[in-house]
Amino acid sequence: MLQTGNDEFKSHGTFLSPTPKVRSDILEGLAEEIIKYTAYPRDEQLEEVAKALTQLHPCLLEKATRIGYCGWKHYLKIKMMNFRTKLSRAGHPEVAINSLKNKRSGQQTPAANIKKPRKGDVNFCPNIRSGETRDSLEVERVALLTEVKKKKRDEAVIKEKMQRTFSLRRQEILQEPKISDFLNKWPALFDISEINLEFMRLTTVPLTSKFLGELDRLTNDLTKVFHNKGGAAGRKIRAVMERMDNSEDINVRRDCVLRCLSIYLSEDLDTLVEQYVVAEDLRQSVKPKPDVKR
Repeated sequence: MLQTGNDEFKSHGTFLSPTPKVRSDILEGLAEEIIKYTAYPRDEQLEEVAKALTQLHPCLLEKATRIGYCGWKHYLKIKMMNFRTKLSRAGHPEVAINSLKNKRSGQQTPAANIKKPRKGDVNFCPNIRSGETRDSLEVERVALLTEVKKKKRDEAVIKEKMQRTFSLRRQEILQEPKISDFLNKWPALFDISEINLEFMRLTTVPLTSKFLGELDRLTNDLTKVFHNKGGAAGRKIRAVMERMDNSEDINVRRDCVLRCLSIYLSEDLDTLVEQYVVAEDLRQSVKPKPDVKR
């Protein structure tokens, strides 16, 4: 039908007036493609899809609108809303987390506090793997908690269980729990190595190398910004910059840039890593003291 409509448009400039059934089929196909990328397309993304549709099938252009596809954009927006409702009823996790029953008290309206992937999120809210259930993953979480508390931890076991319970953990995170409660349930996640691995699971991008690479790329631009800072903060920055200028060590340069950035943003350098220092002190305090023979 669309091919015939396009031929008629090219020959006589005749626009196609699709029946409700044909229009619904077109929108359904578009929604199925959009959902492969995101369940919550932005307004400009819907406009791009509607524009592409009318470019591919000019017979679907709308005579009564300024740009020729306002109606298709509107219909597509409604179709995606209906599509999300179907997915939520089917238990699709990325959509189900935004159902009214899962919203906090006082936010139980459709548009309130919508949780959706940020740029770079690949595994925003993954499905629980086939053969697993929430109960089986909870058993794994408890076993993981036991392993973390051991004096001689098996890092390979911890890594395997953290990978296996990723879907359960992501669904819990999206419910925005208290950090203290989450720390008690998932203490392994607060280890530096697991932070890097969790970032990789979520985005498929290595955190440390990506961060340092971007920091090195922006160092020259940041340096120019730092040099223009005045006042007391500017004096502190210049003192740090002198250290950077006198060293060729890349690690020293990175340290200086981060310190200057903290000063520029009015962060207190003395408390910037306080939590890490406290954690290290706690580890030292719980180490068993050697027996001393008197």
